[in-house]
Amino acid sequence: MRWDRLFDDLEGQLERELSAEEFDLRAEEERLRIGRLTVRDRLIAIGECGHATEQSVGVLLTTGEQLVVRPSSFGRDWLLAELANEDRRSRCVMPLAGVAALLLTRSQIEASLTQPENPVNERALSARLTLPFVLRDLCRRRAAVSLHTAAGDAHGTIDRVGRDHLDLAVHEPDRPRRSRAVTQYRVVPLDQLLLVRL
Repeated sequence: MRWDRLFDDLEGQLERELSAEEFDLRAEEERLRIGRLTVRDRLIAIGECGHATEQSVGVLLTTGEQLVVRPSSFGRDWLLAELANEDRRSRCVMPLAGVAALLLTRSQIEASLTQPENPVNERALSARLTLPFVLRDLCRRRAAVSLHTAAGDAHGTIDRVGRDHLDLAVHEPDRPRRSRAVTQYRVVPLDQLLLVRL
């Protein structure tokens, strides 16, 4: 009888130790997974949470300006979003390097840490596109844009995009890009871009 109790006690101890070891292993795996998350990953996870109000994210730019955006597409180092705190509906391309902080709610924090049900395929074309590629597309389309940098804003048309800079023909927002309408040409380093309004 005593031997049965002894073996039951040993079996219980072994199960507790195995459970504790398994719990520790899962906790360590979760810490490693979270350690690999990027700001981009967390924004994508928030977008997958499904609630339209929760998909609006507060963003603090490196200049201290606060915006509310609804991200819709992500590249490798940028996101396309609708500006939610504007009177009129406008979209923007936001380099992730211009983000100083995400201003999230408690539920967004939790959502941002979840493992997505449908993980983003990092080999997909959109996930590999860099900021210069997107800016070159805007240049080809001759789209009028407003550049927001730490030094101020400028409106115009992108004439060309280099590896680390772009040329902007500055003109009035309500006028098309014509030689006589251009008041100035700016060469803007891409690392100075905080926001490109479309």
